[in-house]
Amino acid sequence: MAAPEGVTRQGRVRGVQGPHGIEVFRGIPYAAPPFGPRRFTAPQPAPAWDGVRDATAFGPTAPKGGYAPPFDALLPEPSVAGEDCLNLNVWTPSAVGRAPVMVWLHGGAFVNGSGAVPSHDGTAFARDGVVCVTANYRLGTDGYLALEGAPDNRGVLDQIAALRWVRDNIAAFGGDPDRVTVAGESAGAMSVAFLLAAPAARGLFHRAILQSGAHGMTVTPATARRITARFAAMLEIEPTAAAFAALPAAALGPAQTLLRAEAAAGADPALWGETALTMLPFAPIADDPAALRAATDPGVPLLVGSTTEEYRLFTVPTGVVDRVTTARLRQTAARYGLDPDTALPVYAAARPGAGPGDLMSAILTDWFFRVPALRLAEAARRAHVYEFGWPSSACDGRLGACHGSDVPFVFDTLGTAGGLLGPDPAPQALADAMHAAWVAFATGDDPGWPAYTPERRATLRFGGPDRAVPRLLDDPGAAERALWDGVR
Repeated sequence: MAAPEGVTRQGRVRGVQGPHGIEVFRGIPYAAPPFGPRRFTAPQPAPAWDGVRDATAFGPTAPKGGYAPPFDALLPEPSVAGEDCLNLNVWTPSAVGRAPVMVWLHGGAFVNGSGAVPSHDGTAFARDGVVCVTANYRLGTDGYLALEGAPDNRGVLDQIAALRWVRDNIAAFGGDPDRVTVAGESAGAMSVAFLLAAPAARGLFHRAILQSGAHGMTVTPATARRITARFAAMLEIEPTAAAFAALPAAALGPAQTLLRAEAAAGADPALWGETALTMLPFAPIADDPAALRAATDPGVPLLVGSTTEEYRLFTVPTGVVDRVTTARLRQTAARYGLDPDTALPVYAAARPGAGPGDLMSAILTDWFFRVPALRLAEAARRAHVYEFGWPSSACDGRLGACHGSDVPFVFDTLGTAGGLLGPDPAPQALADAMHAAWVAFATGDDPGWPAYTPERRATLRFGGPDRAVPRLLDDPGAAERALWDGVR
């Protein structure tokens, strides 16, 4: 069988025939390599080429630091060398037709991740009639550091450029440019939230899926400038675009890790500002998260949610969960805006036998992920809310339904999830149900449960500690949710 070919505005590409009769094209450039004179600029058009370009292998990934142990075993992170890192991948049922399209933005705290992560393989979406696109975007310093004379939010500008590529080219790959869903998890979902409010992104997508990320994780311009100055001081350079451009992008990874550790320590709130709470010194820059939420395009239907035990990914593998004292628990609750005397009994009542580390994980799950998702759903004209509750067997079963564990279920890629799901078999029936809901939503249909309203707060829980089937709930975790009114 002849290798499939596709046509882009820059030239022809040759892909591979995948399973189920689908066609796969990898590493297609959507913008020019962001290096040399293009470093720290807005994305520029990809140059044209003659002949047929090979698109059978993943292209270069954006420079990144990678995950340190123990997270490297839990979150497989491929790296491909090369400068042509602003590329995307397409899985399509056929180059003939006008199928719905899902554009996936990966997570990784804005410093890691790529469109080549194994669990993000789009085969199942194409098998079920949805063209799936995964894209790389600039990370860390190159994507988000505030630099005089350079545009802010270069990683977001890359994402918009990828969406424009989809608008201009996806019809040649069997996709419908008028039925595009933008989706993401973690930093990818936070990016989707930003795109929902970005004038430059209007009309480039028509539905949005946000998994474990929403508004409230941005950096103000003033904080961003202080972070740039601090980072430059760490590197012993001037805080200018020219000075940072003189450093190889790949060499910045370890320094970025140290900078994030300083932000997480939050020893100097006057320096770190809001990043002392978010622990994301590299993130989209915006004046006011509330203004972003208010500017969200009301015409875009949303599918939004979180996992039940998000923050255990960050406390269990490191052993932090067992080192948290009652004093630290109270301090953390207060730091994130809760009255410990009021809030801790509420969280403890819902979790009999939970220790201080378990309760801290639950509070941070709500602050970082669940409550921002619910606030976005409350403000939307139409949103469907889910919760992923199936507990991983990793870390001796203590990891729970943690951050990122829903992604292999959405993509129906349970066999590629690395160590995140644990040694016990994950329920394929739950992957079938979750994947089908995402396909239905991207196709333009209802995902299969009622929309979220302030009166009912309908939420579909996918799995749980005692069951692996979806269950419709009204306002789960209501008592904890109410604690955050006026706070988050």
